[in-house]
Amino acid sequence: MSQSIKVPQLVAHRGLAACYPENTLIALEAALRCGAPFIEFDVQLCADETPVLCHDARLERTTGEKLNLFDVPYAAIEKIQAREHARFGARFAEDDIRIPTLAQAVELIKGWPKAGVMVEIKTESLDRFGRDVVVHRVLKTIDEVSKQCIIISYDAAALASARTFGAGAIGWVLTQWSEAARREAAALAPDVLICNYKKIPETVALWSGPWRWCLYEVVDPNLALALCARGAALIETMDVEGMLKDPRLRKEESHGQS
Repeated sequence: MSQSIKVPQLVAHRGLAACYPENTLIALEAALRCGAPFIEFDVQLCADETPVLCHDARLERTTGEKLNLFDVPYAAIEKIQAREHARFGARFAEDDIRIPTLAQAVELIKGWPKAGVMVEIKTESLDRFGRDVVVHRVLKTIDEVSKQCIIISYDAAALASARTFGAGAIGWVLTQWSEAARREAAALAPDVLICNYKKIPETVALWSGPWRWCLYEVVDPNLALALCARGAALIETMDVEGMLKDPRLRKEESHGQS
């Protein structure tokens, strides 16, 4: 009898970012529609402390505008197109694609109650506005879908703050693979440990603990399965649609809408 192959759950990194502008509603919905068990997106605060979906504090890369989120209120940001022209050229020239608020993302998520959501709080906003302010605003905004969400960050102190404020699950993103990081992980005991797989020596075992491992950035199904065999329960990818075309990475359960 053949032994069943372990299959990781896929996390859509910034939505279906391989095909659509990252961290936009169109990218998130496309990932959900193609069957992603999890979506992931980045959250920053703009000048009036509105949580928005954006990876960089500066808007040049995704919008072409030479602006800093921290200097602009959302009333101005919502007028800007986020078509990632440098990456996609004129492909989305006729589409209305904006930087969404976290509240708008929550409205989308409410229609997909079986999907998991990783909400990454960016360190730039934590440094600018303070941990408690940012964490409180994010948790308050996602309250209606909080049971689906894992709050993730590179900042362990922010995750501890999230727990204090009542976050149901947290995930720590490692900056390095080291004994010091292992000890900090053991002390924090997050629900998920997240790491760039390239930082982990191929000859070592993943640390055991109360967490699940999530490794990124992977677009090769064979690599995803190999990392799963090493102990990664979650694989983060910007091309979740392409990965799910491999039948080995598809699971029978539905992650669709209600």
